[in-house]
Amino acid sequence: MNLNKHLFLSSMMMGSMLSISSNSWFGVWMGLEKDLLSFIPLMVNEKNMMINESSMKYFILQVMAPTMLLFSILMILMKIPVGWEKEEMMPSMMISSSLLIKTGAAPFQFWFPEVMKPSSWINCLIVMTWQKIALMMVMSYCIENPQFISSFSILSIFIGAIGGLNQTSLRQIMVYSSISHLGWLIGSMMVSETLWELYFTIYSTLSSIMILLFNQSNLFIINQMFMLSSYSMEYKFIMILSMMSLGGLPPFLGFLPKWLIIQLTVENSMTLMISTMVILTAINFYYYMQMKFSSIILNNKETPWSMDIQTWKFKIILPMMVMISNLCLISTSSLISNI
Repeated sequence: MNLNKHLFLSSMMMGSMLSISSNSWFGVWMGLEKDLLSFIPLMVNEKNMMINESSMKYFILQVMAPTMLLFSILMILMKIPVGWEKEEMMPSMMISSSLLIKTGAAPFQFWFPEVMKPSSWINCLIVMTWQKIALMMVMSYCIENPQFISSFSILSIFIGAIGGLNQTSLRQIMVYSSISHLGWLIGSMMVSETLWELYFTIYSTLSSIMILLFNQSNLFIINQMFMLSSYSMEYKFIMILSMMSLGGLPPFLGFLPKWLIIQLTVENSMTLMISTMVILTAINFYYYMQMKFSSIILNNKETPWSMDIQTWKFKIILPMMVMISNLCLISTSSLISNI
């Protein structure tokens, strides 16, 4: 079974690489289809029918979007008139919409929470990070209408902020957090290609750390975080650092790409857009703070600070997180000096 998973995982990566490196739209479409067909077997679990149901939902939605993409490609190649004043923008908007459906951006996010609800943490991590690489790369090639893209960016941040407020499932919270970060990724594409790649790299790293911590502790709902008093204080400290950094709280690493986006959008006279994005992102801190209070304040039986780190993983992760935070402080201070 492990050999089969390794085979499908390598095939999925090859599909993403095919889409990124292709010089034709049909090559992009073939790569996305290969990526999809390789990921579906990774989701299937014979012992859990809910996961099989979610994999079927994921398959249907992910097949509909490439169909729209293929139709848009045919419109471009056949030069079909659409009757608009700017005919060349219509296929580009259709391609962007099909890619946004596959990424789960608002208002096409309805499939994202349903698919991730019964999935394992590792599958959630793949959908939130790797499955978006090829889609975001292709989307950056066809941005011709800034107003059209900015509306998706603001709406994604709004849905990600509001949708996570009343959630008790950690997977649902991570999903809506991903939708909010996706809005920032879409907004960063409008100002710089290098900037969205930096944002995606930092977001993927922080999300991986957060999800691996949840997976190691078998945490799935917020109520389970009340029982973190049985864990060492170092474990809680690592989790809090990861949450604050993922939320973009200064001076942690997650704040660095957002600061760069704010700076570049202001320089490009997009003040209203970035102000709306910052205000909506502040709502995300509510459910991040809710998780932190659950693990630290509520039902905490530990009074002293214990520095007895039990496992080798904490000996590596804790210094790494402190180092990342310090590097973020150094980099942001250098940015201030340049300004």
